[in-house]
Amino acid sequence: MPYRPNPRRPLPIQLSAVQLTGSIALGMWLGFIAIALTCWLASRLLFSEQLAPVAAAVEQLAKPPVVVQPVPDLPPQSPIFEQYEQNLRKNEQQQRLDQARSTSRNLSNPKCQFWLQQDQTAPSEKSRANVLQFCD
Repeated sequence: MPYRPNPRRPLPIQLSAVQLTGSIALGMWLGFIAIALTCWLASRLLFSEQLAPVAAAVEQLAKPPVVVQPVPDLPPQSPIFEQYEQNLRKNEQQQRLDQARSTSRNLSNPKCQFWLQQDQTAPSEKSRANVLQFCD
């Protein structure tokens, strides 16, 4: 024999659309308030005035100290020294050009021959750079 002999009776629940919408809106509002209060309390707890020295110490430990090495005082370059360096560079470049002209391997390189001829007829920075690039 069954425990409940009576058949199930339906529960009469009647909700209108306005009540349902109001209930959802109230629940969302209360949830927002709860989240906002939780964040506010957490920020008060984490960033309180009592923990400021600890936070500063942790921040200082996180950044390694920067070691600044002193730069030696360089004397100003005199115009004579600059002219000397410029002459050295020109002499080195001229030696490389002479070496490129005298190397027998460059005789079989058409690009090298072209730029050697260009540098001989109309010397310019571009022709010298190309001679040094295409000739060994």
